[in-house]
Amino acid sequence: MAESTVWWLLAAAMVALELFTGTFYLLMLSIGLAAGALAAHLGLSETTQLVVAALVGSSAVVLCHLVKRRRNGDPSVRSLRSVNLDIGETLQVDHWQPDGTAQVRYRGAQWTVVLAPGQTAAPGTYRINELVGSRLQVEQA
Repeated sequence: MAESTVWWLLAAAMVALELFTGTFYLLMLSIGLAAGALAAHLGLSETTQLVVAALVGSSAVVLCHLVKRRRNGDPSVRSLRSVNLDIGETLQVDHWQPDGTAQVRYRGAQWTVVLAPGQTAAPGTYRINELVGSRLQVEQA
């Protein structure tokens, strides 16, 4: 079996493993294995093939990690209406505690409500924008 065939089989196995686990980093490593296959097609030595595969794969993983880390502006999953149907609903707050919390009756149960950053505590109607633990984070409606 040719060296390039072994590299391509390893790359395909890594892609299959990525499909089972959902880890995007394994896909980056499979790009490194494909680079090793291309190095084998060019007739480079086994050592060079390994170095090319390692450099390309690890560079792809590092680049993917840096791009993923840079996207810190993505909304929290707890604030998505598709995850929690309470997001966007309104409730009435009659009285705020000195610690910035309030107790409200919502959907037939007592809830602790906290203000979203930048909001001021005043009685009125508030919109739920996130579920933080067992507390509803709200902003003025």
